[in-house]
Amino acid sequence: MASDDTAFTRVLNHYRERIEAEREWIQSTPREQVVGHLDQMLLEVGEEAARLLVDLVVGAGAKTIVELGTSFGFSTLFLASAAQRTGGKVYTYELVAEKHAYAKERLGEAGLADHVEWLLGDAVALLEDQPGPVDFVFIDLWKDLYVPCFETLYPMLADGAILVADNMLFPEYSQPNAAAYRAAVRAKPDMEGVLLDIGNGLDIGCKVKTP
Repeated sequence: MASDDTAFTRVLNHYRERIEAEREWIQSTPREQVVGHLDQMLLEVGEEAARLLVDLVVGAGAKTIVELGTSFGFSTLFLASAAQRTGGKVYTYELVAEKHAYAKERLGEAGLADHVEWLLGDAVALLEDQPGPVDFVFIDLWKDLYVPCFETLYPMLADGAILVADNMLFPEYSQPNAAAYRAAVRAKPDMEGVLLDIGNGLDIGCKVKTP
């Protein structure tokens, strides 16, 4: 089933409505109650960051795209739309079955499900069987898994591969893990990275092409 702009926009508007409803709920709810429900919320990367992902994927002509942390599928929607343009596929990893099911339904409504390979379970373990070489990676799962996931994926990266990691600046409690991830990326002799103040902070890493 092919996607079209109308279907994509309809699903994006669904996400927008949910995001707005969640924001209103947060503003009117005691903090301790909000914290207890964070895992049921979108906590999405944001449209500015999501559109940057599309630009990076399309600009690089990425075919094998890995998303670590499907959640409810907001960023998956954008990555799949980019994969449709490059003739690629998104391999998206999620631990929670309910979130995967929700994301699958939304991507189906957008006509983009055929561009996604859905992988449910522990990302670090499942990545051992990830087809490569990998052209693009988006990392947005539990922050203590950023470094293990990167180390597992690193040998699979194509020359010129791009890695984008979310939550590099916010929330503040994730900063130690974020700093550890950036250090791990920059410790590789053929990796370069730059930290951008977009959304909750994005680190853009690139595997330098060999001569």
